[in-house]
Amino acid sequence: MKGYLVLENGSVFHGERIGAQKDVICEVVFNTSMTGYLEIFTDPSYASQGVVMTYPLIGNYGLTKEDAESKKPWVEAVFVHEIAEMESNFRSKMHILKFLEEYEIPGLQGVNTRKLTKMLRQAGTMKGKITNDISCIDEIIEEIKNYQISNLVEKVSSKEIYTCGEGETKIALLDFGAKQNIIQSLLKRNCEVTVFPQDTHYSKLLSDKFQGIVLSNGPGNPEDCKIAIENIAKLYEGDLPILGICLGHQLMGLATGAKTYKLKYGHRGPNHPVKDLKTGRVCITSQNHGYAIDDSSINKDIAEISHININDGTVEGLRYKGKNIMTVQYHPEACPGPEDSSYIFDEFLEIVRNK
Repeated sequence: MKGYLVLENGSVFHGERIGAQKDVICEVVFNTSMTGYLEIFTDPSYASQGVVMTYPLIGNYGLTKEDAESKKPWVEAVFVHEIAEMESNFRSKMHILKFLEEYEIPGLQGVNTRKLTKMLRQAGTMKGKITNDISCIDEIIEEIKNYQISNLVEKVSSKEIYTCGEGETKIALLDFGAKQNIIQSLLKRNCEVTVFPQDTHYSKLLSDKFQGIVLSNGPGNPEDCKIAIENIAKLYEGDLPILGICLGHQLMGLATGAKTYKLKYGHRGPNHPVKDLKTGRVCITSQNHGYAIDDSSINKDIAEISHININDGTVEGLRYKGKNIMTVQYHPEACPGPEDSSYIFDEFLEIVRNK
């Protein structure tokens, strides 16, 4: 069945409907990954977003749910140039089309993803609607423009406290939409990880039970997380080592007086070069975010920039003066992506164990 993606600027892209046969409105973003589509679809940071996969062939190695970053997919829609008819991998347990149908994710294949990506780069991220009927295009565009996205962190965060592993180092993870591999990266380093909902009161995290705190990644505008920002401001005043990842990095910045802004089209993919200003080392990092910290708003008495993006100079990391707090904008747990930056976990846990 033929389907369409209508963008809020009036542009229309056509393709063949795949997955669920339903209409949805979402924020349309692009990801430059060649592999890792299951990890992308199940990353909570993609809540409310329709993902354009820039690599032209998707699904050629199938998927296995053991690689998922959460218990369910969060992506709102999928746009690809071509879906592989057959998957070929000894670990594959499901074809991508069956996955999209099972979880009722709508999508289009046969889309001119190159043209669509160039438009998003030039005009910036836009909202769009996937539909079968464009006979009332003006009404669709008005509907798209009026569509509001909110409360995403509350939607994706864990609703209960739970513990993983039995390691010697006790870590509290504040879940704003945490990827599963953040937990796995800590477990591999002999940690016991207790996961807390996003609105957990700071006093529970500052108890004697924990030796360090991790602020996870997550979706949406960081300024919407009012309760989390207030709690993190209190965590900053405490004495426990803290690691912030992606949204967690932005929230710590906001809690200490910095400001954030929306990037034109975000950073989403496994190929973003980031320079560690302390060592001079450049790592290729995996990223997925639409907002960044404004470097001019950082109080130099509170924090210093530790990492920068080689492509556009944006802030990729902060170290907080007089505190055992470090935050990064990218994903040191990767998946999908290179493992260049996994040393961030080692640096953090060295601080935790030395303290």
